[in-house]
Amino acid sequence: MLDLSRLRALHAVSVHGSVAGAAAALGYTPSAVSQQIAKLERETRTTLLERRGRGVALTEEARHLADTARELLTIVERAETTLEERRGRPSGLLTVAAFASAARGLLPGVLADLARRHPALDVRMTEVDPHLSVDLVARGVTDLAVAHDWDISPLPAPEGVEHVVIGYDHCDLVVPAGHPFTSRGVVRRADLGGLRWVCQPPGRVCHDWLVRTLRTAGFEPEIAHVAEENHTIVALVAAGLGVAVVPRLGTGALPPGAVAVPLEPGPVRRLYALWRTGAARRPAITEAVRTLREHWPAVAAAPLPGDLPSVPGALDAARQ
Repeated sequence: MLDLSRLRALHAVSVHGSVAGAAAALGYTPSAVSQQIAKLERETRTTLLERRGRGVALTEEARHLADTARELLTIVERAETTLEERRGRPSGLLTVAAFASAARGLLPGVLADLARRHPALDVRMTEVDPHLSVDLVARGVTDLAVAHDWDISPLPAPEGVEHVVIGYDHCDLVVPAGHPFTSRGVVRRADLGGLRWVCQPPGRVCHDWLVRTLRTAGFEPEIAHVAEENHTIVALVAAGLGVAVVPRLGTGALPPGAVAVPLEPGPVRRLYALWRTGAARRPAITEAVRTLREHWPAVAAAPLPGDLPSVPGALDAARQ
C-alpha cells in the first residue's frame, strides 16, 4: 500500500516545481523530502524524478501519481474536517501561507493567541508571495492563506476557494527627512511628478500601482532603485536616494532620515483570508479566520510609522 506522507511529498514537488520548494511548504528539510520520494520510488518500482540541469523534473509516471495524490489528499481533508467538526474544537495541523508584511505585522500575535487558547491545534506558517498563495490553497498545498489585493489588481477567485476580508491596510508616501513634502499637510497625486522612486520589481502590485498611478496623472516615473522588501525600500529612502509608497502593515517605526507623509488619495490594500470550500466547516479554519479578523483592528490602529502627522480627512480620502 502506498504511503500517504510520501504521496504528499510528491504532490508538493509537483506543485512547487522543486524539492526545496516542497520542503519549505511542508516544513521539512530538502533531504527529508528527497528520502520520501526515494522510498516512494522503491515502493512503486518507478523512477519519479529526473535530473534536469541543476534541478529535477517529474517523469510522466510521477505526474499521474501526483494527480492521484491530490485526489487522495482531498478525500483525507474531507474526513479530517468531518472528524474535527464532530469534536467541535480546533485541532490537528493547520498550514498557513502569508505574505511578508502580514507575516511580520499580523501573524505573530494571531499565532500566539491560537496556541494559547487551542493547545490541540498545531499551526505552521510559511511566508509566501501573495500571488502564489491563492494557488497553493486551491491545489491543497496549504490550508489557509493571508493574501492582499489593490484596486488595480483584484484578488483572483478560483473555483473551490472561499475568502473573506480581514481589513484594509493604508499606505503612506515615505520621503527623506528635509524633503519639501515634510512641511506640507498632505500630498496629492498631481504633486508626484519629477521624483526619483524606490519600489518593488516589475510584476509586483506595488510597482504596477505606482506606474499606472503616475501615468494617469501625466508623469512617467523615474524608478531609481528596486528592492523586494519594504525595509530595504525604506532604508534607501532614509539615505536620500528617492521616495516610496509603503504599506503601514509590517513596516514598523521608520529609521532616522525617513518621514511618512499622507498621500491623498492614498492606495489601500485589502487583506483576505482564503481557504478551500471543502474545509469551510473545519473548526481550525473558522477559528483562525475569526482570530485574524479580531486582531486586525488593533494592528490597524497601531501608531503610524514615523509619527505621521494627523491630517483631518486624509484617511477618509485614502479609503475612497
